[in-house]
Amino acid sequence: MSSILHTIAIAAGGVLAGLALSGALLWRQQQALAVARYEATHDEITGLPNRRLFLTRLRAALGDTAPVGLVLLDLDRFKTVNDTLGHDTGNVLLDQVGRLLAGLPAPVQVAARLSGDEFALLVSGDHEDTAAAAHAAWQVIAAAPIRVVNGDISVPASVGHTHTRGQHASPRQLLAEADTAMYDAKRSGGGVCEYCPRGAPPQRRSRDRHYH
Repeated sequence: MSSILHTIAIAAGGVLAGLALSGALLWRQQQALAVARYEATHDEITGLPNRRLFLTRLRAALGDTAPVGLVLLDLDRFKTVNDTLGHDTGNVLLDQVGRLLAGLPAPVQVAARLSGDEFALLVSGDHEDTAAAAHAAWQVIAAAPIRVVNGDISVPASVGHTHTRGQHASPRQLLAEADTAMYDAKRSGGGVCEYCPRGAPPQRRSRDRHYH
């Protein structure tokens, strides 16, 4: 091989190596971006959509003309689990509950963990569909003890639900209504409660942090 051809071959090899390195770096950057986007929209413990993604999906659903329902629930005595068995066990419990809720069939469209031990369901449908989803969520959690590292734990839930009732509604309104219903259920000792309009806007509570 002549010295010219040898020089060309070396240069071509360098170009190909550079292209391969650039491609690898670009792939890694794309992977890192995908991971960052996922972590920004999903809960790290359960893998469910987080509050940010849930609100995005809720706003999109409210932009359609079809009726929409919202279910909120939190776990009764969850603090006791954390205090007596440790936060690792509490995290396992949250993960198991998340799996149960994620497995609920249609009309449940999205199951999310908002914060702490509070979960939310976005339902496509009217009053009957939303009520059915709320009771299904309560039943699937209460149906059997949930297995964690320390054994089996029975942790019931308090569930509140509301729906659009045919009028324009905002995420803030639906979350406030479902929140009120959930606290009504909790004050009654657990179970499922539907939001009932009382002729005045539902009281704002500390959980208004979900709206921001």
